[in-house]
Amino acid sequence: MNKELKRIVIYPKDVSIITGKGYRQSLRLLKQAKQRLGKDEQDFLTFDEFLNVYKINS
Repeated sequence: MNKELKRIVIYPKDVSIITGKGYRQSLRLLKQAKQRLGKDEQDFLTFDEFLNVYKINS
C-alpha cells in the first residue's frame, strides 16, 4: 500500500510563503488565528482553519 500522506498542519514558514510576511509576523498571525478559533497555544492549526480565519481562497 503506497498511500501518500499530505501534511495538513500549517507552520510559520508556510504562513510566510502564503502571505509574504516575515517569520515573526507569521507567528503572530498563527497565534491570532488560534485565539479566534478558541484553541490553546500548543494546539496545531490546519491549513483549512488558517485559510478560513483570514478568508483566503485556496
